[in-house]
Amino acid sequence: MADHLEASVTLPSDPASVAAARTHVVGTLAEWGMPEDTEVSDTVRLIVSELATNAVQHTFGQSPTFTVRLVLDRDERLCIGVTDSHPRLPKRLPAAVQQDNGRGLVIIRWLTAECGGRLRVRRTREGGKTVLVELPWTAAPAEPVATTGQPEL
Repeated sequence: MADHLEASVTLPSDPASVAAARTHVVGTLAEWGMPEDTEVSDTVRLIVSELATNAVQHTFGQSPTFTVRLVLDRDERLCIGVTDSHPRLPKRLPAAVQQDNGRGLVIIRWLTAECGGRLRVRRTREGGKTVLVELPWTAAPAEPVATTGQPEL
């Protein structure tokens, strides 16, 4: 595989774009060697879903688009970035029982930590922000298991 792969998509800040972002990311990961039916693919899909939802919900009307960018460096690290043009940085909200939202960033932080990654937020030159998740790349193909003709116990 190449030392550096990149893919991105810019979508309108609309709820329907969240599904498009997930589809784009899963398809890109499959092209890069990560099958759709893996736990890591599901984790990345959920992270992107939460980040895209945040970009739509918390900037709607103030950021007309958001961009999802994937970067794979040397088969070692996958970077997932979601950029919007709204200047407000994400905040961790208290998770009140009656609250219907506000847990997306908590979910993203937990999934990122569980995978051994890290989460950062960076301001863009244009005044917006990028929420960036870096994860170890774990899509190495599995070695075939030798069988002896005897069933495993």
